[in-house]
Amino acid sequence: MTITRMRKKTTKDIDKRIDALRSDVSALQTDAKGLVEDTADVATSAATERARIAMRAAEAVALRALRLAEDTASSVKGDVEDWTQDNLDSARDQIRSQPLSAFFLSLGIGALIGAIFLRS
Repeated sequence: MTITRMRKKTTKDIDKRIDALRSDVSALQTDAKGLVEDTADVATSAATERARIAMRAAEAVALRALRLAEDTASSVKGDVEDWTQDNLDSARDQIRSQPLSAFFLSLGIGALIGAIFLRS
């Protein structure tokens, strides 16, 4: 073989190898793109599931807080009713014993509240 033929043969071999390498790189790129798409789908579904779990936990916490608030409100309501009933009799006695003072006191409180509402 002559040098020219050897160079042509070597060049053809290199060209074949380069073409094969390009083909392999192209296939690798296609596989990588597919892997990224598949991974994104899995990550999205996993994130969605985690979001659902977090939402359920938040709902449970909110319901528990609502129940505790209702219980507290009922308890406070009962305490206020008891305090009002206990003190209502003494307030009636004070008003009956000093009606003029009670009148002026209520008049002053009414004027104060009226002034506050007029400023707003």
